[in-house]
Amino acid sequence: MPTSNSDERQVGDLVQQLSQQTATLVRQELQMVQLEMKEKGKRAGIGAGLFGGAGGLAFYGLGALLAAIVLGLATFLEPWIAALIVAVVLFAVAGVLALTGKKQVEQATPPAPEQAIASTKRDVEEIKGRAGRA
Repeated sequence: MPTSNSDERQVGDLVQQLSQQTATLVRQELQMVQLEMKEKGKRAGIGAGLFGGAGGLAFYGLGALLAAIVLGLATFLEPWIAALIVAVVLFAVAGVLALTGKKQVEQATPPAPEQAIASTKRDVEEIKGRAGRA
């Protein structure tokens, strides 16, 4: 049974419309990825700044605490021995923290635009579903 020119035009129009809608969908998804990553980056930057400020103050507090510990030990030990004991304990704790931190970094996954990925997967499934019905 031969097809008419009108049927071919309708199929052509549908293919063109699908192409335009797909391009629009891809652009919108990319915009959503960009906005999501920008928002995550902004929040991460603010959080890092606050952690940095807290860390700076904690550093000075820790210095004062360590001086107090050395002075406390120096009341019944030689001052240089008290300082040496505190330094050795600090290096041991630093080593444990470094190893723990290394393990955590190795287990970390790269940040991903999770909402955009989920939305794109839903769009692909919808397109597959509609294509299967056609």
